[in-house]
Amino acid sequence: MTNTRPVIAIDGPAASGKGTIARKIAAALDFNYLDTGLLYRAIGYGVTSTGGNPSDLQTALTVARSLPDRVKTDPAFLQNPDLRTDAASESASLVASMQDVRDVILALQRDFAQNPGKSPNGNNYLGAVLDGRDIGTVICPAAPAKLFVSAAVETRAERRLKELQSRGIITTYEAVLRDMRERDARDAERKIAPMKPAGDALELDTTDLNPDQAFEKAMDYIRSRL
Repeated sequence: MTNTRPVIAIDGPAASGKGTIARKIAAALDFNYLDTGLLYRAIGYGVTSTGGNPSDLQTALTVARSLPDRVKTDPAFLQNPDLRTDAASESASLVASMQDVRDVILALQRDFAQNPGKSPNGNNYLGAVLDGRDIGTVICPAAPAKLFVSAAVETRAERRLKELQSRGIITTYEAVLRDMRERDARDAERKIAPMKPAGDALELDTTDLNPDQAFEKAMDYIRSRL
């Protein structure tokens, strides 16, 4: 796939820091940013909010097919806080295992990568940053800069627990850790687009890094690639 503008592909598991790094990179380079996980969360949420079963292919596919137009006409839709809940995350993991659903979303993601659009000031974005779990391996395999951001699962569980508590959600570290391990296994072991580093990706472990340190390491690599 030939990209019209530079693309930075960032993959990794939940609470690894990839979203924070991706947003900071996009802002620093004047690139547009897409959290592709929100697309699957939107599908899962769209199914469950109407009483559907996210494991049902036809229901998930119906919602997925409506998503590209929804995103184009109402970009703020992806900012719905309900998409950040654990329930939406669980549903997202289920619909993301369906090839037909992934095919629909694949086109949307590649279109964003090739046509990142205009910034709020009216200028064309200089490129695109996409984060997810299969960006460097499936969505944008020709991206010149790829990162796989990870951290020890215990560290990621602590981060997610703090995030949930800050939103007033009552849970325990043990429950968060268990859910995270289950999600990691499901994402890494699925037959369709499993979560794994691209062969030419920089693997960035953020276990002992603060957000600024992780960002600087990522930028050093990106500057060498673009």
